[in-house]
Amino acid sequence: MILFDKRVIVLLTLTFIILSCSKVPISGRKQLNLISEAELIQMSFAQYSEFLQENNSVSGTDERARTVVEIGNRLANAATEFLKSKGASKRVEGFEWEFHLVDDPLVNAWCMPGGKVVVYTGIMDITQNDAGLAVVMGHEISHAIARHGNERMSHAMTAQGVGMTVDVLMGQDPGLARDIFFQSYGIGSQLGMLAYSRTQESEADKMGLVFMAMAGYDPREAPKFWKRMSNVGGEKLPEILSTHPSDETRMQDLEAFMPEALKYYSDQK
Repeated sequence: MILFDKRVIVLLTLTFIILSCSKVPISGRKQLNLISEAELIQMSFAQYSEFLQENNSVSGTDERARTVVEIGNRLANAATEFLKSKGASKRVEGFEWEFHLVDDPLVNAWCMPGGKVVVYTGIMDITQNDAGLAVVMGHEISHAIARHGNERMSHAMTAQGVGMTVDVLMGQDPGLARDIFFQSYGIGSQLGMLAYSRTQESEADKMGLVFMAMAGYDPREAPKFWKRMSNVGGEKLPEILSTHPSDETRMQDLEAFMPEALKYYSDQK
């Protein structure tokens, strides 16, 4: 039996944590991802395929579905270009972008690891135009690139005492793994955004503005979209009790970041 000195264990733990840290693009915030992104991408591909089989995906001949694919590809190309310019191409390593519109009245959209995106028809009336849809899709793509779900899932697995890899958990308890995965990425909740912290939401907002601007969509549509969103649903929790920014704070933050985003928009009028 091999006995390890406590100092060695502490050193190894600290080394693992340091190696697991990375910086979120644009914000520069240091984050801790304890789960292999490659594992999450592999899991994502399987869950995405299963989701599409179980839900009513809109035919690719539908104009709305074609619009989702077109906007998604433009955003993905812009994000890839931006990350390359910042030396952060590893953020999309292993991504296989895919965009689907699902016929469901839920006001929802999300992006799994690896670039697997779903937009629900329920949000289309609120987006109203291509730029509005780019706001939503750019935001969700940003969550995946920023690996916010990895952070959430790392915390969730730690909180539940799951001391194993995602791959092992899938083999031993696939139901629990699937639940943690879906909860971590906001799949099934309104706009997917209730799964994320206010800090993560703000990061995704800013990244999304840059990506949509680079893709040729006017980022000034973002505050307008969130204004329309503020009129959807019933009473909202006070911001301090919420897991995401209030509509007022979000719009103020978007306006404050707008000059930076507009630097990437070539069709200013």
